[in-house]
Amino acid sequence: MKNIRVLMFGWEFPPHNSGGLGTACYGLTKSLTKSNVSVTFVLPKKLGGLNHDFLKIVFANIRNIKIRGVTSLIHPYITSELYDEYLLKAPEHQLYGLNLFDEVRRYGLQARLIAAEEPHDVIHAHDWLSFRAGIEAKRISGKPLIVHVHATEFDRTGGKPNQFIYDEERRGLHAADCIIAVSQLTKNVIVEHYGIEPSRVMVVHNGIDHKDFRHALPPALKNVRESGKKVVLFVGRITIQKGPDYFIKVAKRVLELDPSVLFVVSGSGDMEHQIIRLASDMGLGDKIIFAGFVRGDELLKLYRAADLFVMPSVSEPFGLTALEALANGTPILVSKQSGVSEVVTHALKSDFWDIDDMADKILNVVSSRGLHDTLGELGSTDVEHVTWESAAGKCTQIYRDIINSAK
Repeated sequence: MKNIRVLMFGWEFPPHNSGGLGTACYGLTKSLTKSNVSVTFVLPKKLGGLNHDFLKIVFANIRNIKIRGVTSLIHPYITSELYDEYLLKAPEHQLYGLNLFDEVRRYGLQARLIAAEEPHDVIHAHDWLSFRAGIEAKRISGKPLIVHVHATEFDRTGGKPNQFIYDEERRGLHAADCIIAVSQLTKNVIVEHYGIEPSRVMVVHNGIDHKDFRHALPPALKNVRESGKKVVLFVGRITIQKGPDYFIKVAKRVLELDPSVLFVVSGSGDMEHQIIRLASDMGLGDKIIFAGFVRGDELLKLYRAADLFVMPSVSEPFGLTALEALANGTPILVSKQSGVSEVVTHALKSDFWDIDDMADKILNVVSSRGLHDTLGELGSTDVEHVTWESAAGKCTQIYRDIINSAK
């Protein structure tokens, strides 16, 4: 079978990732190489440490000699307001764009050059910062365009979208030959808010690589369990979409009934200082640990130390961290407003706003070793089939179908 060549546009890639998008791009592209697919992955700016041998990485900001040495301020989940803050600190002569939207346009222009140089059969663009680049690449090569939606502006902003970003998303969705959504939940948002026919949207759930996880608790963390403390964990960006404020409110309710529970927050984001102040104002300063953004082995240790992982997202297109927790044998409590709830059966689920229900479920797990173990073991079995190999297989079939229909 002929090798499929994919020109893929994204905005982050490990080890330079600050959220699930980079993790998803890494897992998907690595598994695609096992399905007779070769990937050229385009990033908006030059980064070091990307020594991956399973794909080719191209940097958009060094395709033209006129912009060599400039600095791009694009990073995942950035807002126009945060971009403006970064802009004030950047050397004027090294700027890639005058504002966030100028960078997006510049990325699109560079995509034209890349599409003319890099052989490909199909174009695959991840989330809104890359959609314009995908459209411009399609204009040059005439190859079919797939846009992959990991989150919409409605998810990121709690239903109050930035008009420019919404327009960019809508333009990309309508220009695409096919749309991939990470969950049925996300597909529903695309259909309802962007005027897309349901038949144009394919659901491909995210996955994990199970061999990256082990269930054994490191000896250094045994003292946490031996002290009698029960650990409840939040991992994610500290932003409105992820519901960190609800996590703090739930912690308050739980601690009123069981003061022995320890709550841990791992992540960073625009609401970080607000959430720390909220915890302090509620008198929880010694009951909540803010661990900051962690990755790799340190994150795995947090999962294994936890008695329960909680994801109270207001709107969660998928939720990779929930899969990672289960792969480490840790039971989960997730928002019903999440895509991951579609693929797990043995998990506790609540509405993100239902503080009382979440508190009751947390107390039940931390007080019952039998319930904890059952949820952990069965939940881990639930996600054995939720792999990047499965996601890559579905994407490969989409590539074949769209390439054949374009002939």
